[in-house]
Amino acid sequence: MDVAYHHLQQTKCILFNPPYFSSSTHRPISVLSISNSRDNNNVRRSLRWGTRNMCLASASSSDTLVSALKKKDKEFEEEDDDLKSWMHKNGLPPCKVVIKERKAYDPRHPSIHYVAASEDLQAGDIAFSVPNSLVVTLERVLGNETIAELLTTNKLSELACLALYLMYEKKQGKDSVWYPYIKELDRQRGRGQLAVESPLLWSESELNYLTGSPVKAEVLERAEGIRKEYNELDTVWFMAGSLFQQYPFDIPTEAFSFEIFKQAFVAVQSCVVHLQKVSLARRFALVPLGPPLLTYRSNCKAMLTAVDGAVQLVVDRPYIAGQSIVVWCGPQPNSKLLINYGFVDEDNSYDRLVVEAALNTEDPQYQDKRMVNVGKERETVLDMLPYMRLGYVSDPSEMQSVLSSQGPVCPVSSCMEHAVLNQLATYFRERLSGYPTTLSEDEALLADCDIDPKKRVATQLIRCEKKILSRCLQATIDLINQLPDTSASPCPVPYAPLLR
Repeated sequence: MDVAYHHLQQTKCILFNPPYFSSSTHRPISVLSISNSRDNNNVRRSLRWGTRNMCLASASSSDTLVSALKKKDKEFEEEDDDLKSWMHKNGLPPCKVVIKERKAYDPRHPSIHYVAASEDLQAGDIAFSVPNSLVVTLERVLGNETIAELLTTNKLSELACLALYLMYEKKQGKDSVWYPYIKELDRQRGRGQLAVESPLLWSESELNYLTGSPVKAEVLERAEGIRKEYNELDTVWFMAGSLFQQYPFDIPTEAFSFEIFKQAFVAVQSCVVHLQKVSLARRFALVPLGPPLLTYRSNCKAMLTAVDGAVQLVVDRPYIAGQSIVVWCGPQPNSKLLINYGFVDEDNSYDRLVVEAALNTEDPQYQDKRMVNVGKERETVLDMLPYMRLGYVSDPSEMQSVLSSQGPVCPVSSCMEHAVLNQLATYFRERLSGYPTTLSEDEALLADCDIDPKKRVATQLIRCEKKILSRCLQATIDLINQLPDTSASPCPVPYAPLLR
């Protein structure tokens, strides 16, 4: 697992966005980002702690599109044409994929659909090329790129606008041009290949599966953000009135409850594709044959790509006929994979946890210490210990020396070094104690074939987090054992850094 330090005043941690400290006495200055990787070469010097993941990668999950708009399932079953047939009738050229199905983990739900190779494929083959006429983007929805950019740079995200559009289309029923696509997304009912929906749609009791994990707080924070977007939905109605004239329905907040919108939003979030090198109004796209029918993997490099007049998929590996097609989900940690897509990849090299460290603002030398660190972001990305040591020194002459010190042990003071490492070790122990189960209990739960799918994916996530924290703790203990005098007591310090 890689450990990377980030200076919060200059750099945002992209994969994690932890809230700032609420304490008025501790200002957030740094973030320690702890991630999975195979590199064990720098365990001692720069706190790069390696981990081995023993499990196979998990398949992706997606969320139901507007499933709360209660459409009778029988209507869907009566349709003869499947999604791919509808696409061919509307411009999809011959392709090398087929839609297949597998049984769901939960026998109460219908089988899972997925995109598979219709013939043997080699790396570099074009699996399919979906014409833009079958791709849903804001440019297509609003018919005006200027309005699209205005909406998404103001108070509403692309996801909210796309969700609103498809909710109204869903109300049209079979009269909607997108009916076969919406029917397919509804059929998935929030289930990807693991038959698990995003925890944004879990009940309060189901969220307790994530007790001890920072993901639980992230879910609640994200849900509040969705509510704020819901409150701004009517903005779309009034700013793009021509779009909604075709719908004989009320304005958004009167036509749809918050719960309906949240389900639609989460569904679009799990299905949307982020296209590169396109205009702002086209960067988020819903692509039939894309997610949730495609399976996300962290170790795959194949991506849906915008080309002239279409979105295509070029595979990155050979496939035999009938094999499920996989695509890259981007460099996302498991916390984001679970929230966005409802799955955990236990072989995810991008997985990480975040530790925040802040100098104590009540320290009389706070400003001096803060200025010492300015311009040092590049160096401290590789090593968190110097920054931690900075919080412990009281002699101004020692500030520069501790920040520029090399190696696992600071030459300034064995007593201070013991205090720094002891604080880290205590922090990791407290994080581990915050989980209601142990690693061995997690293993036993996952060995149970009858475990609830949501509990399974939550347990997979917290097991990955515990492995990272446990190896961090062990590496810190190893550094303590390298101290010249292990019997020395940690130095008392009135203004120790705060770890979160």
